[in-house]
Amino acid sequence: MPPRWPRKPDRNDPAYRKLDDRMNFAVHVAIFAAFNSGLWFFHNLLQVSWEWLPWLTAAWLTVLLGHLIYIFAIADYSPIPPKSS
Repeated sequence: MPPRWPRKPDRNDPAYRKLDDRMNFAVHVAIFAAFNSGLWFFHNLLQVSWEWLPWLTAAWLTVLLGHLIYIFAIADYSPIPPKSS
């Protein structure tokens, strides 16, 4: 069952921003897992020599870990102050 938000979604809402960032991270993990597992599957099935594949996986995993650190350690989910005019 998909997550339901009890009120109108708004990026100014800290709880909504936090949930949105975590769902985006989950999508990032899913794409990483699907794409890389497919590449490694065909690498092993076809017995080809793709020297770039470990580098691609390591680089993408580094980006994924950076995303994880940002979401759980750096991101500021405090309320956004209203703009004064």
